[in-house]
Amino acid sequence: MPAASIHDLHEEVARRLSARNLRYTSARRALVEVLAAAGRPLTLPQLLDLDRSLAQSSAYRNLAGFTDAGVTNRIFVDEEHSYFELAEDLTSHHHHVVCDSCGRIDDFTAPGSLETELHRALHEVGSSTGFELTTHRLDLIGRCGDCR
Repeated sequence: MPAASIHDLHEEVARRLSARNLRYTSARRALVEVLAAAGRPLTLPQLLDLDRSLAQSSAYRNLAGFTDAGVTNRIFVDEEHSYFELAEDLTSHHHHVVCDSCGRIDDFTAPGSLETELHRALHEVGSSTGFELTTHRLDLIGRCGDCR
């Protein structure tokens, strides 16, 4: 269920952290605000560039806690590139385009007709293998405009 506002987002993040006995500190709040404003997955260095008040060691620890609490998703591109974004149920359903040269990730939303067909086809695959599908994520791998 996507958050209706930044206020709702902060309330939900606080609730998820509290369930893990974690406080919603000002540093954690700042991380959420940077991720929400970015609108796309970011690496730790990108997060730190966007808010110079964040300390690298605590930002990394906070992101790990966020991932454990279901606040963020960590996207592993390769050994050198790891990105963070707010969990999809806090934002909206989307997919990614991933550059296999520089590692950049951007979000995209598929047209409704494609989502419907993907959902149907993936449920069919799940059923045929005894797997119960709860959601899906599509990552398109290729070269971004800068790397082409």
